[in-house]
Amino acid sequence: MEWNKLICDTRFGLEDYHNPRKGQRSDFTRDYDRLVFSSPFRRLQNKTQVFPLPGSIFVHNRLTHSIEVACVGRSLANEVSLVLKERHCDKPWVHKLDAFGEIVAAGCLAHDLGNPPFGHSGEKAISTFFSEGAGRELQGSLSAEQWSDLVHFDGNANAFRLLTHQFNGRRPGGFAMTYSTLASIVKYPYESTLASGKNKFGFFSSEKESFEKVATTLGMKRIECNGVRYARHPLVYLVEAADDICYEVMDIEDAHKLGIIESGRVIDLMLGFFDKERAAKMRTIMDRLDDPNEKIAYLRSSVIGVLVQECADAFVANEEAILAGEFSGCLIDHIRPLAREGYRNCAALSWDKIYRAPDVVEIELAGTSIITFLMEKLIHAVRYPGLNYSMLLLSKVPQQYDVNAPDLYGKIQAVVDHVSGMTDVYALDLYRRLNGMSLKINN
Repeated sequence: MEWNKLICDTRFGLEDYHNPRKGQRSDFTRDYDRLVFSSPFRRLQNKTQVFPLPGSIFVHNRLTHSIEVACVGRSLANEVSLVLKERHCDKPWVHKLDAFGEIVAAGCLAHDLGNPPFGHSGEKAISTFFSEGAGRELQGSLSAEQWSDLVHFDGNANAFRLLTHQFNGRRPGGFAMTYSTLASIVKYPYESTLASGKNKFGFFSSEKESFEKVATTLGMKRIECNGVRYARHPLVYLVEAADDICYEVMDIEDAHKLGIIESGRVIDLMLGFFDKERAAKMRTIMDRLDDPNEKIAYLRSSVIGVLVQECADAFVANEEAILAGEFSGCLIDHIRPLAREGYRNCAALSWDKIYRAPDVVEIELAGTSIITFLMEKLIHAVRYPGLNYSMLLLSKVPQQYDVNAPDLYGKIQAVVDHVSGMTDVYALDLYRRLNGMSLKINN
């Protein structure tokens, strides 16, 4: 793969209308701004990251997480760009490397747009509705590829659909994002039939042609197999690393604020990223702080700084393998031993103390019940739209979702689009209303 082709500001769906922009804002910066002002991005403020949405103590939601990932991603990409511009200073396209930070920041903002309500349990609830629940009866009415899309439902593939699909009343090309920004969010650039039992793939069968168009234009390496599979766009590794850094470090800070993990344990854990001399100096600095949350914030900032530099160094050292489509794993796997061990210790603690915490499990259980109920009601409605209850329920579905699609798969996708776009609050409210729990009656 070649940087000259991989950095492309052509807009999806507007290929024939591309004109060079004047002024300070590049097309990649416009991608970023377009996302910030979009409804799907705003809805992330009411979507669970890990912990239930905040009460008296504020913890991260999908919106704050995405903003922080974008900040880290921009810094990481700019570090890489700085080195690669010097390495390729004699190339006529070297100026294109300046766009790394803009593209990665936009990709980071968009990376969670396709995630349903209630965290990752929402993804599982949608997929298991088809593989284990009432949706199983639909398998015989769908193609193998369509069925695979549903039983492996993935928020990453859903984000690509959200950005590229022409929903009712919308323009061709969806968000009309640049090709490079679109490619930067696809962590698993293959179709669902190649998911190998995991809910990880990059695009639904309905968007396969769209992804192939993007990948071909950018010169992404196609991998020979029984299906559509490409090597990642190189900037995906930077978006992924920024996400990895933020969710691991910030989840631990949230857990500390909620009293799930005590201060001493978090301090020891985060100091593990540094050698003894640096750790001793950091303890001296922390001794000046009385607020435990401020101590953790200082450590969090320092750890993120280390991981950004480590991941940048790993990318630069492996540029050749990345461009050849031969790089394996993620950048975190290739950082230096001390930082890598620190990260793995954080991951182990997170699994033990955070992701199985009672409050987290409770939101997963409740979210699964809510999404399963909504899926069952809405799928039944689009299959039998002539029934009185169906007509009433479908009248509540936003017009952008094509519940009257000519084929069953299109109808099901309209339901999945609607449910996955809901916030936690909206999904809960609709669940209560459909069950008669919050009916308003005027005297």
